[in-house]
Amino acid sequence: MTDLHLRPQLMGGLNRRRFLAGLAASGALAACGGSDSDAESSADGAGGNTDADPGVAGNGFTLVQRFPNNVQIPGEIRMPITLSTGAAEFIQNGPATLTARVLDIDGNQLGDAISAVRRDVAPAPYYDFRTTIDAPGFFALAVAGGPDDGAAFQVMDPRAVAVPTPGEMLPGFDTPTVGDPQGFEVLCSRAPEPCPFHDVTLTEALAAGRPVAYYVGTPAFCSTGSCAPALEALIGAQERFADTFTFVHAEVFSDAAGTAIAPAVAAVGMTYEPALFITDATGTIVERLDAVWDQTELEERLALSA
Repeated sequence: MTDLHLRPQLMGGLNRRRFLAGLAASGALAACGGSDSDAESSADGAGGNTDADPGVAGNGFTLVQRFPNNVQIPGEIRMPITLSTGAAEFIQNGPATLTARVLDIDGNQLGDAISAVRRDVAPAPYYDFRTTIDAPGFFALAVAGGPDDGAAFQVMDPRAVAVPTPGEMLPGFDTPTVGDPQGFEVLCSRAPEPCPFHDVTLTEALAAGRPVAYYVGTPAFCSTGSCAPALEALIGAQERFADTFTFVHAEVFSDAAGTAIAPAVAAVGMTYEPALFITDATGTIVERLDAVWDQTELEERLALSA
């Protein structure tokens, strides 16, 4: 989906083609200095095992934007990026820490420099930069050693963002469960075994009066290659947080071929994958992780939200 939608018009008539168009439009894998198609090929594993030094050619490396570009609102902004070579190959052995500056549309630096550690996860490591931006506008993340112009991103007016954001209530939804699969051909596309997050609906989880971790993603059909690792991280975190959080998973597609968009996607206005909504005991969203995360970052954010 390439246009913006206000909440009363969430994703009417969404199909696989429009959903994939939304993935491209979101900028979740847009590489600065390379084509979108090259970046997506790398995400699927083509050339993903490069040993390139991020300090070699040209300005050092290009940046692959691992976050959707149409769902950020004023407040704390999370900007995961991956390093890429000039040949659009993911760099697997980048530095342990990167520093960056956030620039406004005129090239002025906002606040102090920020840093991020490397998080190692398939299909490529990422760096989760975070900063606070107070108003909508156009900005860039300029990483030391990378392109001078950095990775451009937009902070939206909250009224133009369909996906529920921190500070809002997560709307309940009767997600399919083992007891009531609702006609889904595949309740959970994780292989070889489904994940253990389909015992209660999201509505039931929110009504239980405890924090919820709600994951929307499709391990088998993910366009970015990050849905399966994200779900594995959630499974890994469950042992530590099972007494605090109720975990719920909803698939992106309702059929075995991965062609029919599931109603759960439209319910939260998503045009990208995956997403994790973390709520407090009242059902208020306190954190939303988009597109990519590893178990270490996930457990850090769950601990802060508990």
